[in-house]
Amino acid sequence: MKRKLLKLSQAWFITIALTISVYAQEKNPSTTEGKFKPTFESLKQYRYPEWFRDAKLGFWAHWGPQAVPRQGDWYARKMYQEGSADYKYHLAHYGHPSKFGYKDIIPLWKAQKWDPDKLMALYKKAGAKYFVSMGSHHDNFFLWDSKIHRWNAVNYGPKKDVVGLWQKAAEKEGLRFGVSEHLGASFTWFQPSHMADTTGPMKDVPYDGNNPMYQDLYHAKAEADDHGWLSKNKEWQREWMFSIKELIDKYHPDLLYSDSKFPFDEYGRNLVSYFYNQDMKKNGGELEAVYTCKQASDGMWVSDLERGVKDTISKFPWQTDTSIGDWYYRTGQKYKSANRVIQMLVDIVSKNGNLLINIVQTPEGDLEPDVLNIVEGIGQWMAVNGEGIYGTRPWKIYGEHPA
Repeated sequence: MKRKLLKLSQAWFITIALTISVYAQEKNPSTTEGKFKPTFESLKQYRYPEWFRDAKLGFWAHWGPQAVPRQGDWYARKMYQEGSADYKYHLAHYGHPSKFGYKDIIPLWKAQKWDPDKLMALYKKAGAKYFVSMGSHHDNFFLWDSKIHRWNAVNYGPKKDVVGLWQKAAEKEGLRFGVSEHLGASFTWFQPSHMADTTGPMKDVPYDGNNPMYQDLYHAKAEADDHGWLSKNKEWQREWMFSIKELIDKYHPDLLYSDSKFPFDEYGRNLVSYFYNQDMKKNGGELEAVYTCKQASDGMWVSDLERGVKDTISKFPWQTDTSIGDWYYRTGQKYKSANRVIQMLVDIVSKNGNLLINIVQTPEGDLEPDVLNIVEGIGQWMAVNGEGIYGTRPWKIYGEHPA
């Protein structure tokens, strides 16, 4: 049986390798075919689209199989960290990670109560002008219908094109559509899956990340000195680039978010110039695309601050990304009030920024009553005061107080 499974796994790897090769040759023309070249000097031609500057408020679905255990963010990593709270939770509820790993959590994500059309109508009413779907988190699970990576939401879990269905719902409501990719950090982030317990009855029993049948999910084992947020592994960097190019080609998002500083040097420049050129091709020569990452750019892309705000007015448009609670659903979590979200929004807008806020969904895909009340509260305020938010530009100074 093991031999049969190994043969099937090997066949899949060969198929994927051939698909990536064909994709690289046929589906991805050189980024030099367009206005933007893969250099920082060329990227300085970028101009911020007016739709983004006017929008001010975006909602985000930071959602996927890591919501299943109801333990919050980074479960897919922490479940492999011996002695951690998530490791202990996993032992108690699922078993040892050598036998029941993250690969076994993924099929439990069914999203059976998810109604993207209903949620998008709610988000529009609440004042969102753009919507961002999770594309892939650090768990290396793609929420789109990928042809180059088997671990995706069409093959496993809900067996739906989550990104595609979110996009259709956003277009129906007239919202701009974006996708977040957290994939760049995945290679090093997932390395604990290659470890084993150091004490106890399962000492030295390898976790399931060591099984070569699942290397396409957990990655290869990293070199000893490769432990930064973004891996030094060139093969991984290239794989990341082709994965995100597939996402761009399939959905042509208005916004692409990277959960990192500007990624992977030449591969990052290749990707971003490709994204800009493809967007211009789609829009008849006009550039409508927004690329955002956690690095200042002098006008080459939108700088993003996670759970933070600037302390002064920025020369360039920027974005804060945050959540009303934890990044993934966590039982018993406390949420920001609608008033708190509105205060953040006003402060950010006064400094030339946008607010992208995650609306926490249950593993099943719906919203808890508390979350629903917060979203509706934001909408009630925006219905009255939105004209003072949308389409505005910052005054000479921000935060004036009465004399």
